Amino acid sequence: MAHEHDNTPTEAEGDIYDFAALQAKWAPVWEEHAPFATSDTDDARPRKYVLDMFPYPSGDLHMGHAEVYALGDIVARYWRHQGYNVLHPIGWDSFGLPAENAAIKRGIDPRGWTYDNIAQQKKSMKLYAASFDWSREIHTSDPEYYKWNQWLFLQMYKKGLAYRKDSWVNWDPVDQTVLANEQVLADGTSERSGAVVVKKKLTQWYFKITDYADRLLDDLDQLEGAWPSKVLQMQRNWIGRSIGADVDFEIEGRDERVSVFTTRPDTLHGATFMVVAPDADLATELVATASDQIKADFAEYLATVQHSTEIERQATDREKTGVFLGRFAINPINGERLPIWAADYVLADYGHGAIMAVPAHDQRDLDFARRFDLPVRVVVDVPNTAEDGATNDPAVTGTALAGNGTLINSGPLDGLAKSEAVPRSIEMLEAAGTGRATKNYRLRDWLISRQRYWGTPIPIIHGADGTEIPVPEDQLPVLLPPTEGLDLKPKGTSPLGGATEWVNVPNPIDGSPALRDADTMDTFVDSSWYFLRFLNPNDDTQAFDPEEARRWAPVDQYVGGVEHAILHLLYARFITKVLHDLGYLDFEEPFKALLNQGMVILDGTKMSKSKGNLVYFTEEIERHGVDAVRLTMAFAGPPEDDIDWADVSPVGSAKFLARAWRVAKDVASAPGIDLATGDLALRRVTHKFLADAPGLTEAFKFNVVVARLMELVNVTRKTIDTGAGAADAAVREAAEVTALALNLFAPYAAEDMWERLGFEPFVALALWPKADPTLLVEDSVTAIVQVDGKVRDKLEIAPTISEADLEALARASAGVIKSIGDRQIVKVIVRAPRMVSIVTKP
Repeated sequence: MAHEHDNTPTEAEGDIYDFAALQAKWAPVWEEHAPFATSDTDDARPRKYVLDMFPYPSGDLHMGHAEVYALGDIVARYWRHQGYNVLHPIGWDSFGLPAENAAIKRGIDPRGWTYDNIAQQKKSMKLYAASFDWSREIHTSDPEYYKWNQWLFLQMYKKGLAYRKDSWVNWDPVDQTVLANEQVLADGTSERSGAVVVKKKLTQWYFKITDYADRLLDDLDQLEGAWPSKVLQMQRNWIGRSIGADVDFEIEGRDERVSVFTTRPDTLHGATFMVVAPDADLATELVATASDQIKADFAEYLATVQHSTEIERQATDREKTGVFLGRFAINPINGERLPIWAADYVLADYGHGAIMAVPAHDQRDLDFARRFDLPVRVVVDVPNTAEDGATNDPAVTGTALAGNGTLINSGPLDGLAKSEAVPRSIEMLEAAGTGRATKNYRLRDWLISRQRYWGTPIPIIHGADGTEIPVPEDQLPVLLPPTEGLDLKPKGTSPLGGATEWVNVPNPIDGSPALRDADTMDTFVDSSWYFLRFLNPNDDTQAFDPEEARRWAPVDQYVGGVEHAILHLLYARFITKVLHDLGYLDFEEPFKALLNQGMVILDGTKMSKSKGNLVYFTEEIERHGVDAVRLTMAFAGPPEDDIDWADVSPVGSAKFLARAWRVAKDVASAPGIDLATGDLALRRVTHKFLADAPGLTEAFKFNVVVARLMELVNVTRKTIDTGAGAADAAVREAAEVTALALNLFAPYAAEDMWERLGFEPFVALALWPKADPTLLVEDSVTAIVQVDGKVRDKLEIAPTISEADLEALARASAGVIKSIGDRQIVKVIVRAPRMVSIVTKP
């Protein structure tokens, strides 16, 4: 570790800065008076909604929490100083697998584990002094909250946005539950358990997020400059809109055509076979009439595919595999018979689960064609880049011709460029009734069913005849049953199915025997709208008050990790648009601005129990104090950068806090003194800080604000010790400004300084003073004079001096003439308002 640990009070300039005493003094005062409770609707101040992503209660707070809640609190405290009525709430994302798994391991109820952790985190959070409105605290595992998850589900069900279907799903073999596509990491593993995800066929509930794909994509343009560009690009890539055509292929022996999506309908003449995803229903149907040998080969192949990850299936360097299905499709543009194969490089949930293969112009198709000796036909004349006139025939070279060129071997499309051939081919398909222009998306509907206990029960009852009956709204919430008698261990089916009295209910329509849906909802449903529940968390008549939403929402500043760029943020955007369309909201984007913080790491690597490199939140607070940890987080660098705890110095932060605290203690003048009588040099530094700090804070340059604050404290200390003394009005002014600014980063020290300066609590509610513009105008500035690149003189000049006068002054300066000697001045360049460069020669 690069920094020392010190849990003793810091001695500074003859007095003691005791962080533990300050924490013990002020935490109960804030608890008693609740200074950060948001004012009611009669408050005439402008409003600002600042929200930090709420924590999951998996134990005590960790250093990642220490960073995000320090940064979010800076923003909230800043806007209060600027005269805003700030809403800054907190709650717990308390449903989910980690709590359930921990409870199973310990043989206890998930409720007890979860709420014990919440109590510990709440205690730590209050000590950490984030300026939350605790009266609005929520827990998503409370029935008072998840009732409204069920209400939201029912509204979506009525609108056709919640539906159930039988399909291949992502299966976590460790947690024994399905996962949404967004919960499968890029390496094909579960974002929760880390297990390799496999495919399994189940009947599951989905939210129809694909109905909103265009809006989710296009509305990202509104967030440019307000959200990190990395997050915007990640969402654009995930939604993945492609423009092309659906082409209808007849299948010999099948009445219904098969639609295939392609971005290059102009290359239809180059299609030489069709590929179907082996796990698509179409493959199973087509092979049903094939020979016994083909059926056996297909069954064996399908079993292998089901244990492969999508990443493995999409790998470009993986040898292509597949089986012929014994069936043929008819190319609608030229009538050719195309053999139909099943191959794992096609995914069941992309397009329609089938592709037309054009091997001459697609590398994966070409690899497959060469592997199984299928025809390769060039239909785009791409310029030959081979040396010495060697062939560029893909069938020979093994490299597909992916570049643009003119169409050949394509009948009426011959001679057309791609830009002309694509729309022309679509016109031909539409005229023949065999295709149409369309869009395709990488985004898939949101799978929300989970085969676990600790989540929101799905409010649907299943009749004996298979009908789906929504639970009447006046019967919400559908409460989770007690865990007594239930086997919570993951086993592939929901534990709720074993709660006999709970699951067996009368049909609400006719009283006949029926069953509750035994699955629970994905916990990302909970967090997709929680920012709205904070507006009126104790209202048992509605999920949120639309009038309060008009007053406060959307969130002005959201703070949290980039790891939620797709999962949580995409889902929250979707649900917001749904609620807008249902008439509950007058906006469509939930978060106006987004600040992502980096990670807190140690010695260059992510902290983890397995590596044994954890830094514990509680230990750091005990060693250095809350203020020092918070200040260190702000001073470490730009918020989006990772913080290596080995490279920072909470000890140094504590020493600075002691120095700042001593300034307030030493001030000898009383409140109300005429500040204009103070030392001019110190007042200039103070007012320059007052003028610059707001812009720096709004730009999230918190580390620069801290550096400037350190400079102000140093100048103030120097004025006290060697200048006008502690009684000078400028010293009081600087101390007041220091306390105000320090409130952003170190609330305990700031509050104590404010009291020592003779003010009533609370410093967090004091307004930021306006900088005096007359003190921002400098009487003189220093201009640097360089001769042949070396500094030779410094000139005190008026800030408004012209370039010509500055050049003349530089030429005439005694120091420059002496340094030049016998050399001749070639030119004088004013490179910047405060730098003159003189070039000479012998």
